[in-house]
Amino acid sequence: MAKKTINKELTGAQDLYNFLFEACNIIRGPVSQDNFKDYITPLLYYKRISDVYDEETEEALISSGGDKEYASLPEQHRFVIPDGCHWQEVRERTENLGAAIVGAMRQIEIANPDTLYGVLSMFSSQKWTNKAILNDSKIRDLIEHLSKRKLGNKDYPADLMGDAYEILLKKFADDSKAQAGEFYTRSVVRLLVHILDPQPGETVYDPACGSGGMLIEAIRYMHDDSLCCGSIFGQEKNVVNAAIAKMNLFLHGASDFSVMQGDTLRDPKILQGGNIAKFVCVIANPPFSLENWGATEWSSDKYKRNIYGTPSDSCGDYAWIQHMICSMSSGKGRM
Repeated sequence: MAKKTINKELTGAQDLYNFLFEACNIIRGPVSQDNFKDYITPLLYYKRISDVYDEETEEALISSGGDKEYASLPEQHRFVIPDGCHWQEVRERTENLGAAIVGAMRQIEIANPDTLYGVLSMFSSQKWTNKAILNDSKIRDLIEHLSKRKLGNKDYPADLMGDAYEILLKKFADDSKAQAGEFYTRSVVRLLVHILDPQPGETVYDPACGSGGMLIEAIRYMHDDSLCCGSIFGQEKNVVNAAIAKMNLFLHGASDFSVMQGDTLRDPKILQGGNIAKFVCVIANPPFSLENWGATEWSSDKYKRNIYGTPSDSCGDYAWIQHMICSMSSGKGRM
């Protein structure tokens, strides 16, 4: 029975992936494969937010006996969607669709500073509004394609949505010939998490979190326990990947996490009392053999992470290891 359930989930994720990849085919030609994720990722996220908002509205209407004012209250929704910014409202626009999408996503981000800051605005507005790349007709085709399916939680639970999205991310990486480490294979990630054995209530930190795969697998390992809320942390240098990690965690159902963007070795962002924050579980697939990683700064590191000295600037491997050691809490800390 369990095997049938797993196969059904895999089939569902593959079906959703196929649907999402059809969106890539719509823009293929004017948009290079390397840039697919700059269009499909934010649009998928935007559609998901709008559809979840509609589900929450419907639930609030049912529980309140049809009180529309009650159903529109911010506390009834995970995200605030300002007037004119819902997917359906943008869908009804007849021209300048790229600018309409960018404007709506920015307003949604501004209206949700604690949860969406730096997520949607990381994707180039110039690409969306450049009609020489994507004209209104192509964007209309893209919108109408994604409008064929509801992408809310009732239609696609977080695990299924997240799995389909990860298949898509891997496809993007393969197409752009991204380094394999940026989108690590699920089986290896699962093995590392099983070895680490994170428990509900323990903090988990990935200092080179990429698209968030290891953090997601840690949450999955803990069976999405409510104690995971507020216990998941990551940092990622690449601006777009940091935004994708936040989207990926959201699409997998994570509700309270902290992913910061920045260079972990030169400028760690997750601090506590002015020092490196400590975590029970530290896990990462850092960029090995990284050159020009910041040996000069490390030699006089103000956080005193250079406990075993300064590696050569031609390879930062042992700097990553020292950072991870210094990020472990005393006692139960493990990496």
